[in-house]
Amino acid sequence: MKSPLILVTPSTQQIGVEFEDNSISLSNKYSLAVRAGGGLPWVTPCIAEKKFVAEAVARCDGVMLTGGDDIQPELYDAKVSARIRETVTGVDAARDLFELMVIEETFRQHKPLLAICRGHQLVNIAFGGSLVVDIEAQVSGAIDHRRMDKKNDCVHEVALTRGSLMWKIATKSELGVNSSHHQAVERIAEPFEVTARSSDGIIEAMELKPDAAQVLPFFLAVQFHPERLFDRYGGHLGIFKAFVKAALGSKKL
Repeated sequence: MKSPLILVTPSTQQIGVEFEDNSISLSNKYSLAVRAGGGLPWVTPCIAEKKFVAEAVARCDGVMLTGGDDIQPELYDAKVSARIRETVTGVDAARDLFELMVIEETFRQHKPLLAICRGHQLVNIAFGGSLVVDIEAQVSGAIDHRRMDKKNDCVHEVALTRGSLMWKIATKSELGVNSSHHQAVERIAEPFEVTARSSDGIIEAMELKPDAAQVLPFFLAVQFHPERLFDRYGGHLGIFKAFVKAALGSKKL
C-alpha cells in the first residue's frame, strides 16, 4: 500500500534564495519526521485561493501545520497595547489567511490534523480562541520558553492529562519537550481541551473534547517541536506514527 500523503504547510520569506522573490521555506526536519512516521510529505505552496486549498486538502490523507513567525494580533485581540505589539515579529498576513483556509477545509473534509507550535496557536485562533502575545511580558513567574539555544533538546517537562491522546502516545504522565516560542494559547476555543501544561501553566497541547472527537479521525496540537526530537525520543516519534496511522485509515475511506 502506498504511504499516506501528508500536506505540510511552509513558512514564507519576503526575500528568498532564488531571485530574491517571495518564497516558501521550511526546515527539512518536518518532512523527515513525517517520513519516519510512515508518511509521504508534500510541502504545499502558499496559495490563498479557496479552490486550490479545497483540492489540495482533498488530495491529501492528512494535514500538518508547522511553526514559524508570529500571527497577526488583529486576528485574536484588536486591543493589544503598542508596547506588547512591539514584541510581535515576522507577520505575514498571506500565510495567516492561507493556513486559516487550510484549517477550515481540513475540518470540513474530516482529515487528520497535526498542528505544531505556530500551527497549534493558529488552530485555536481559527475557532475563536486567543493568545498570550508575549509570555515574558504577560505571564508572571513563567519559565524561559524561548530556548533557541536548546531547540534540539528537551529543556522542561509537561504534565499530560491521563487518558488523553498525548498521554496514550507518550505512555506516561510527563513528557520532556523543547521550547522555542514567546507566544502561547491563552483562552482555549471550543471544541478543544487542554491535555498538556508546563509547570508555569502554559498550554503545551490541546485535543478535541470527547464529545467532539468524532469530528476528525485524528487531532493533536502541540506547542513544542516534536520534529526536532523524534530521532532520539520515542514519545515524539510516536506523535508522527499515530498521526500517519490515522492518515492511512483516512486513505482507505
